[in-house]
Amino acid sequence: MSRRAELEQRLGRLGEISDILTAMKNMALIETRKFTRFMAHQQRLVDSLGAAAADFLHFHPMPGHAPDLSQSGPGHILILIGSERGFCGDFNETIAAALASHPLGQSPLIVVGRRLAGKLEGHPRILAGLPGANVAEEVPPLLDRLIDELHRLSGNAPMHALSVLAHEPDGAVITRQLLPITAPTRPGGGSPPRLHEAPAAFFQRLTEHYLAAQLPALFYGSLMAENRRRLEHMNGALNRIGNKMDDLVRRRNALRQEEITEQIEIILLSVDAKPE
Repeated sequence: MSRRAELEQRLGRLGEISDILTAMKNMALIETRKFTRFMAHQQRLVDSLGAAAADFLHFHPMPGHAPDLSQSGPGHILILIGSERGFCGDFNETIAAALASHPLGQSPLIVVGRRLAGKLEGHPRILAGLPGANVAEEVPPLLDRLIDELHRLSGNAPMHALSVLAHEPDGAVITRQLLPITAPTRPGGGSPPRLHEAPAAFFQRLTEHYLAAQLPALFYGSLMAENRRRLEHMNGALNRIGNKMDDLVRRRNALRQEEITEQIEIILLSVDAKPE
């Protein structure tokens, strides 16, 4: 096979890879735009429930309700949200690195996302692992599996301490305490909320609604950050492939020019060699 034919083959393979990466990039872009809509609605719901919790706790302090549990403990479960797919740069590595020096690093862990689970393989505190979501539509069934897993681990008793370590949409790694509810400080005064059931029963249902609103917000935010990281990764890869293809095209054209020159020389030599 000639050198030019080899270059043609390499150009063809790089073109196929470029097409695949472009499709992946477009899918990530579509997902990012979807999450932009979801996140706004979900955050408004979280803020409303947080305000309701602050109002309730101001007038009905719950016995045993702690405002902050920032240290490790056997009863404080930490959920780690990673990615199910690759091509997202150091998305999972940053979560693993944050866990290594985290105050809750000695707590029991639930790992979401096979790629992150691979980074933490053999970690002694992992209680369970779940496959992550690839697109927004996969988040609700994933949350159902996560809630089932939490109920299984707690023996169907109420969850008392639960936090999440994940990426925010802007890519920053944050820890969000879900349980106990860390409601915003409420100014004094006003009238207590009117309840149609016992305060403890109401707070239990409010906690369930709060958890059901916070978890989707965190998972959507993590997926948005993952897709933004994937967009950056795809753009970098496509730029490198484009540069490589440009270089191969120049080399191919140079070889083609050499072949044409050789053919012209052969023709001229054959003409000169003919007897007069």
